[in-house]
Amino acid sequence: MSKRRHPIYGRPGHLIRRLHQIAVAIFMSETDGFNMTPVQYSALLALEMHPAIDQATLANIIAFDRTTIGKVVARLESKKWIKRVASADDRRSKCLTITASGRSVLRAMDHVVDRSQELILSPLQPAERRMFVAMLERLVKLNNSRSRAPLATPVEPQLSMKARTGD
Repeated sequence: MSKRRHPIYGRPGHLIRRLHQIAVAIFMSETDGFNMTPVQYSALLALEMHPAIDQATLANIIAFDRTTIGKVVARLESKKWIKRVASADDRRSKCLTITASGRSVLRAMDHVVDRSQELILSPLQPAERRMFVAMLERLVKLNNSRSRAPLATPVEPQLSMKARTGD
């Protein structure tokens, strides 16, 4: 029997999937006790950064599937880390806001999340880490439009002419 390595082990897609599995395992190990997944963490952080957004906007910000984001939102709401409130513009629409408890858990997690990110890159030298992250950012940016859930940052509201001119 041949001891040759199968080509799959050198394919970028396979390697990225494996690194994702490793990154999730490290995150879950380091954040054990907080009862939060990486996607829940991203959603909670996005709601802290962009208060009072709707579910579709949240999905766009974290590049997550719109059909699945509802389960993430429901879990965060059941933990009392976010709440849904009626939109001021459209009472039928619900906006998501982070609660004080949600902010508190994010702050409590800051150091362990940072440590998990450091552990993911720890086998690399400092210069390699910077280069690797820069290359990842470039690949994600250049391939974003090919994603099933492309990243889309929220558009800041346009100021009216009156607000811009101070009239």
